[in-house]
Parts: sequence; structure tokens; C-alpha cells
Amino acid sequence: MKASIKVSAMAAMLVLAAPALAQAKTILFIGNSFTFGANSPAHYYRSGTVTDLNGPGKTGKTVGGVPAIFKAFTQQAGLDYDVSVETVGGKGMDYHYAEKRALIDRPWDVVVMHGYSTMDQAHPGDPALLVSSAADMTTMLRKANPDVKVWLDATWSRADQTYPDGKPWHGKPIQQMGKDVHAGYLKAAAAAHATGVVPLGLAWNRAFDTGVADTNPYDGIDDGKLDLWSWDHYHASIYGYYLEALMVFGKVTGKDPLSLGENESVAEDMGFSKPQTHALQQIAHDQLAAN
Repeated sequence: MKASIKVSAMAAMLVLAAPALAQAKTILFIGNSFTFGANSPAHYYRSGTVTDLNGPGKTGKTVGGVPAIFKAFTQQAGLDYDVSVETVGGKGMDYHYAEKRALIDRPWDVVVMHGYSTMDQAHPGDPALLVSSAADMTTMLRKANPDVKVWLDATWSRADQTYPDGKPWHGKPIQQMGKDVHAGYLKAAAAAHATGVVPLGLAWNRAFDTGVADTNPYDGIDDGKLDLWSWDHYHASIYGYYLEALMVFGKVTGKDPLSLGENESVAEDMGFSKPQTHALQQIAHDQLAAN
């Protein structure tokens, strides 16, 4: 009897001493086709691993996209994130603030968001709308959780806005749009007191500058180089979205993208070669280090 009482007492002490199970961090991705992975296998990739707040679309499917790739990275890194996504094609943060508040106005641990690709669809290159909408969104999110980490995802140069005649960045180097967008996001992050900027467009520029990626899809893709754009020279290819997920992974978790290794599972699913996988992880590593 005494032995039984001692065992029961010890068991009770162990239960009381055991640490509470850590809850998964919640993260919300807010964006458009640049988040849901339009024109690529990323669009519906592992959609069951993330929560699409908008539910099934016209196809009856939910979004996987960059959030699902991020989720896969965190699982491989031994991290626990509960990932949600809220996306509408062709829209900026102003739209989500005005039309999607009922879905996104709740306490999140982390939010990653971006605006329209030219910062303002009606006024390409003008950051004013981006600045005001980022401030509105961040204020709303911080009312729900004062400790939320808000990252602004500064997107890439569009070849279709650079090479054809009459486009806003025509006659400028392909890197310029990415630089201009990044500068706009820095202004938006400062005004909103956001946690920081994911320098995705600068990572694309680094891929161009180092010869990892081709700079002009209109004249064909050089041997041994990646095409970061999809067929429309506007959206990303799966390589471009993979690089986006790597950059978000590095910024949000603080983990080195190179730690995922050349046998990383998403890259294998997408049919990347090991040198391609390593090259993209190296670009992300180097850009994060530079910033």
C-alpha cells in the first residue's frame, strides 16, 4: 500500500512539473497571385497543410502557394507553425483592409503581406498607397495582438513592365523595378513601424547579377540559367516562388535557408536538380546576410 501511495505521489509530481506543450505559432500570409503562386505548380501545392481563409475558389480547390512551401520548410526545420493564407488576385493591401477585415482582423503571431506588384496599379512606381495601406493594416493587426510581427514582402521586377515599349520601367535595367519597389517598402515599413522588409526583389536581382537567373525572357533563356518568371513574364515560375518562400523562411524564423540542404523536399517534388536547389538557397542566404 505504502509503495503504491509513493508511486502515485511521484506520478502526480511529474505531471505538475511537466512543461506545458508549446502551441504552434500562427502566421498569416496576405497577398495576391504573387502569394498563391499563379501560373505554377505552387498554386495548389500541399493545400491541405495550410488554411485558406477564403475557402475553395471557383475550381473547388484551396490555395497552397508560397505559404504551403513555407510550411514544408518549417516542418523540415523542426518548427511548428499554423499557417493561414488570404489572397485575392490583382489586389493590394488596401483591398484586403477594406474588404477582408472580417477574416484577417484577429490575433496573429506573425503576418507576411505585400501590395500590388507596381505598388499602385493606377500609378506604377508611386509608393503612397502602399505606405498608407501598410500603416492601416499594421495598426489593425496590432490592436488584435500588440506583439504581432509584421513583415512586408517587397516583390520582384516584372519583365513585362521593363522590356516592352511604353511600359513604366522601359529602358531601365531589369534590376531597377526591384530596387524601386524595395525602396517603397522601406518607406511603408517605417511609416507602419513594421517588423521589417523581406528583400525578395533584391534577391531576384542577386540571382540576375550572379548568373543564376536569366535577365531577359523575351530573347530566350541562356543555358544553365533559371527563368524566375512564368510564361507571362509577370508572375513567378516555380523557381521564383521557391526563392520567395526561402526569403520569408529566413526572415520569419531566423533560420539559414542553406540549412534546408540540397535534398529539400519541395525542390524534389518540383523536379529541381540539386545544383539548382543549392543555388537558390545560396542566393537567399547571401541576400539575407547582406540585409
